[in-house]
Amino acid sequence: MDLDPERRGQLMDAYLHLTAYPDALSALTSLKHAGVRIGFLTNMTPRMLDAAIATAGLGGLVDQRLSTDRIGTYKPDPRAYQMGIDAFGVGLEEIAFAAFGAWDAAGARAFGYTTFWVNRLAQPVEELGVTPDGIGAGLGDFATFLRPRL
Repeated sequence: MDLDPERRGQLMDAYLHLTAYPDALSALTSLKHAGVRIGFLTNMTPRMLDAAIATAGLGGLVDQRLSTDRIGTYKPDPRAYQMGIDAFGVGLEEIAFAAFGAWDAAGARAFGYTTFWVNRLAQPVEELGVTPDGIGAGLGDFATFLRPRL
């Protein structure tokens, strides 16, 4: 896509004003109260990630803000998923990964994470050789998926 500087600026600025889905705050709050440490792993820049968390009012819930920008790669590169293990200082089996893109769920599952795909658009599972451990329509479904594991 060929964008002039003004349109590119508008597009990039939009990433600084993203809002969360309505279920995000309650689901993440319930997980936090259950003792779950929460991290966001994104291909966004740190500035975009911080702005999204602030706009959504999730700042007090997030323990780790992980941008692949720091390591110079993007998900689904395994080095991106390794950031979660390194940041939390836990084993692979102690992390549950909620993905909003099927490709990200597949990448995280191939890496070895327990994976939940938040499939808000009810899309079919992609044929990428791996499937998520759970699928639901929102973050509330992810919280329900995690309860037996807590």
